[in-house]
Amino acid sequence: MQDVEGKVAFITGGSSGIGRGIALAFARAGMHVVATGRRQSHLDEAAALFATAGLDVHVLQLDVTDADAVERAAAATEHRYGRVHVLVNNAGIGIIGPVSQAKQDDWDWIIDVNIKGVAHGLQAFLPRIRSHGEGGHIVNTASMGGLLPVSAGLYCLTKAGIIALSETLHIELAPENIGVSAYIPGPVHSNLGASSAARPDQYADSGYPPPPPPRDPDRPPPRLPYMSSEEAGERVLQGVRRNDLFILTHPEFRDGVRERADALLNAFPAEPLNTERAAAITFLTSHPVYRAEAAKQPPGPP
Repeated sequence: MQDVEGKVAFITGGSSGIGRGIALAFARAGMHVVATGRRQSHLDEAAALFATAGLDVHVLQLDVTDADAVERAAAATEHRYGRVHVLVNNAGIGIIGPVSQAKQDDWDWIIDVNIKGVAHGLQAFLPRIRSHGEGGHIVNTASMGGLLPVSAGLYCLTKAGIIALSETLHIELAPENIGVSAYIPGPVHSNLGASSAARPDQYADSGYPPPPPPRDPDRPPPRLPYMSSEEAGERVLQGVRRNDLFILTHPEFRDGVRERADALLNAFPAEPLNTERAAAITFLTSHPVYRAEAAKQPPGPP
């Protein structure tokens, strides 16, 4: 989707962090953007930022766990702009801690947001993207935790699932000129870490300790060398334009991903192929899309 100017994008979790960075990148490229969020303070702050920059970004309050609300937001976006070309399923929460300590509410909350929230976005927006016949793009925000699940098991479970879903959708929708990307960022300055502090009442029974109290605003925490949300957003725009299946951000993870891939390959039995069986399951064992992606030149700086 090289020509993005004038196209319409809808971004969940777009009022802060990575989502706000994506909204800024898209709007600066000439797109019309609807950016949603759950917390009014984030929406107000984002609206002021977009207005000051003179960007066409409309903010909207939305809880992605509410399928009816997502459908209403899709209808409102279509009414406002006439059509939708790009969906970014970015809203997500992070729950950190051992799987063995999780209670049912922990499982329900992270699945309702990180998995079913994506489902609600697809159900509301994919028919609308298909309807105008101009093509489009879908970006599903995952995480490096989906490729290297070395901690935070519940979170990594959801993000690995989003990567697999995106790969399948990429294959399904390519004939309709609708691209699909799994966005797999490493550490970015965002509000993901604070999401556990805004736990809704219906998910209150947690197996994890409560989050620490808010920091003194006059004594901010030390700035860690993470990627800025604006750079992270520019990398998404670059990936949409390239129609990348995987949009990765941090080369610092390359060696770890390679070690995990080698561990998987080394786990296959060291025995001859069953040629009859292999011939019967070729539809499962590979797909041309992976060879096409592997043949691409890696992206440079956005």
